[in-house]
Amino acid sequence: MTGALAGIRVLEFSMIVAGPVCGLNLADLGADVVKVEPPGGEPHRRNRSVVPGESKLFQCFNRGKRGIVVDLHADEGRELIYRLVPSFDVVVVNYRDGVAERLGIGYEALRAHRPDLIYVESTGFGPTGPQAGQPASDIVMQAYSGLMAGEGKLQEDGAPQQMSGSPIADYMTGVTGAMGVCAALFHRERTGEGQKVSGSLLRSAIFAQSHSIMREPITDSVTRDPMVEELEEVRARGGSHGEQIEVRRRYRAQGTQFALYYMGYQAKDGGVVLGALSKANRDAMRGVLGLEGENSDDPDYDAYAPENLASGEQWKRRVREQMRTRSVAEWVEAFSAAGAPVSPVHFPEEMSDDPQVEAQGIMIDLVHSASGAQRVVGPVIEMSATPTAATRASPTVGEHSREVLLEAGLAPDEVAALLERGVVHEGT
Repeated sequence: MTGALAGIRVLEFSMIVAGPVCGLNLADLGADVVKVEPPGGEPHRRNRSVVPGESKLFQCFNRGKRGIVVDLHADEGRELIYRLVPSFDVVVVNYRDGVAERLGIGYEALRAHRPDLIYVESTGFGPTGPQAGQPASDIVMQAYSGLMAGEGKLQEDGAPQQMSGSPIADYMTGVTGAMGVCAALFHRERTGEGQKVSGSLLRSAIFAQSHSIMREPITDSVTRDPMVEELEEVRARGGSHGEQIEVRRRYRAQGTQFALYYMGYQAKDGGVVLGALSKANRDAMRGVLGLEGENSDDPDYDAYAPENLASGEQWKRRVREQMRTRSVAEWVEAFSAAGAPVSPVHFPEEMSDDPQVEAQGIMIDLVHSASGAQRVVGPVIEMSATPTAATRASPTVGEHSREVLLEAGLAPDEVAALLERGVVHEGT
């Protein structure tokens, strides 16, 4: 290992996404991450799996790790963990609030065996408040936090629609958990003190919407407060979710003439997105589209003036009609030549073969002991002096149980006895 965290050992008790993503990032940074699974393996192994017990979902979130199986419901299993903890620097847990304590792997229980332990706790709603202890998943948090309504997607029957196929709150919680570990390790290096690092899906989802959730009374009196008042009126008369979404969409559309240059359009043969964030970019797009007279960048332009709201809709209709006259490739070429940010709309399943992804070395070739050769998404960052790396495929169930226990100093006959009694399992 040559990563920045080479020599750091992580014991991971995790399920689904947030905890595994935390451990994945630590492994990419060079840490030795050992994932502890229950007998039979983590349930996410079977989520849309074609290879039995080896779903792509599990494999992508757990590459770079070694895997062991320990029955934490058995006294011997908990005692075994207590013997392992002193040789680990970090413990990652993302069970529902209170479950780790019931299993005997809460922060206080484990720090008794290693006082300078860094303990990462990831929950759904956080450890305090009226929702603490309630089960949560990414889609539940999208609904609770406002992410789903903010996206404004509806199913055919008008019911709320998940905002994305990617679990945004889960991913953010995992990545920020790894960030917290790095900061805690730095603090421990200076002071010798360990600590608990706490994150939640709720905290991550709220952070992702900071610009919408923050309060500022002057702006709110024009934008937020009237919208919330109208939402309450719609709810009071039993209005549908679709009606409520339309209220927010209408208010959010006000003062967003710049969105003309920062949105998606239908071209002749697919989708294309414009992404201008500066006047220079918008001027370049005006030139490509021939939008003489569109004046939303004028210094005295009032985005909330009724006449400008009306003209903004007219400009939007004009651009939409114009974008349909040429192909995606033609628009990308034209906007790129003008130095304006533009992109075709790709599908995720196509990106492993994308030339830019290839040039960046983002995809990594690995060999999985059950499913064979695979190409995985590699580390999310690069480092020049301490390179990040995707070093191994995800473990099969209990693949490294015997190896890890022997490294911890257990005698071969003791490991054999634990396996025979079912306290520990190993792969076949």
